[in-house]
Amino acid sequence: MTYANLMVHLEAGRSNAHVLSVAAGLASQFGAGVIGIAACEPVEIGTWDGTFSGDLAKVEGAMVDDALKMTETEFRTCLAIKPHILEWRSFPTAMPISEIVAVEARSADLVVTGIVSGLFADVSRQADTGDLIRRAGRPVLVVPEAATTSNFERVLVAWQDTRECRRAISDALPLLSEAERVVILEVAPDASNARRSVKGVAAWLGRHGIEADRILVHAQGNDADEIASIADRHQVDLLVAGAFGHSPAHEWAFGGVTRDLLLGGTRCALLSH
Repeated sequence: MTYANLMVHLEAGRSNAHVLSVAAGLASQFGAGVIGIAACEPVEIGTWDGTFSGDLAKVEGAMVDDALKMTETEFRTCLAIKPHILEWRSFPTAMPISEIVAVEARSADLVVTGIVSGLFADVSRQADTGDLIRRAGRPVLVVPEAATTSNFERVLVAWQDTRECRRAISDALPLLSEAERVVILEVAPDASNARRSVKGVAAWLGRHGIEADRILVHAQGNDADEIASIADRHQVDLLVAGAFGHSPAHEWAFGGVTRDLLLGGTRCALLSH
């Protein structure tokens, strides 16, 4: 298995160096083509009395165009990405940006994006990460701003016996096949059921030629801290997890566990819904 097409989502009007660096590394590793994408939503600029004139609409339209052109230039001039570029797609839109990117993800095996908290997102420029993961129907590689590598030598699978986790580990097979070490971790209240589940997953990976260590931890209330501690202990470069969410609360992945791990973190995560 491999990733033949990557789609890298860039935030319009700001630096995306960390996302481009990771996407370029993966494109080189897998010989993949890269589609760049950005979308930008106009923000109504009102006058002192709350009205919105045609002239102001033109100004905002020009600002959107400038932001998208700046982002396209960043994409096309990235030396590491250049050999892999397939095309660029940009969208001035009134739709949620996560929806635009998710629809376009039909062209990709893997979507690469930065991380945005739903509570603090600038919806005119940023795609809500959780909403994108829910909508995409493709694995999403989330790249925190402090990410240090695209060479994922040590991978931690944060396992739960759910549809989302089964999907995530399958989507991650190309990366797991390239890793030097794979660890399957389950934080669970019932050790006996978890042991059987993790053993089955490890056996399945083995039939794909992937050896995996297994770790079971008894759940004690703060799964995020436990996962982070084990990930740090094993110097993990990549977290693989299933993501589920509740749209009204913009919560995703273990009810927020993976989100908590990523915000302010240095390791990337491959998430599937």
